[in-house]
Amino acid sequence: MVRNSNVSRKTSETEIDIKMNLDGSGNYNISTGVNFFNHMLESFSKHSMIDLDIQAKGDIEIDDHHTIEDVGILLGEAFSEAIGDKKGIKRMAHAIVPMDESVATVAIDIGGRSYCNMNLDFKNEKIGDMTSDILIHFFESFAGSAKINIYGTVEGANDHHKAEAIFKAFAKSLKEAIKVEHDQIPSTKGVL
Repeated sequence: MVRNSNVSRKTSETEIDIKMNLDGSGNYNISTGVNFFNHMLESFSKHSMIDLDIQAKGDIEIDDHHTIEDVGILLGEAFSEAIGDKKGIKRMAHAIVPMDESVATVAIDIGGRSYCNMNLDFKNEKIGDMTSDILIHFFESFAGSAKINIYGTVEGANDHHKAEAIFKAFAKSLKEAIKVEHDQIPSTKGVL
């Protein structure tokens, strides 16, 4: 079973190409124009073992919103395409990840329904060159187009550590949920 995808999207605000291999080894080539966001996506790739090639150009001279939102949308589409009919996957998983004084918890369900509940409280308007409040919208955008549930919380004192912990917890929970464990669709409905 091959679980990969290659998706593109071009709007008046962004131009994005994403290649994804769910059964990779955590290799990445990421350029979004937002350096801290690159760092978070690289961490996600490394800790999920999902190979990612993300090339994004956006109107970051305005701000980072459109670029990060559209990467979230397209990354979710890439995931949805790569996961296919979801036959045999574990489906639900969670992870708790500490990073120094911070700790993040993420639970996900690859159940075919979109929902996102992220309790991320950052102290500063920016983390590096990225607007901190856009992170919730990134996860909402991903959940919407991937048709998955994401629930996440993070606590701590350092915004950088909190953001990195939430991306690592997301990576670890997704890695676990996409594991192929059997040959059935994990739903009483028979479809996901």
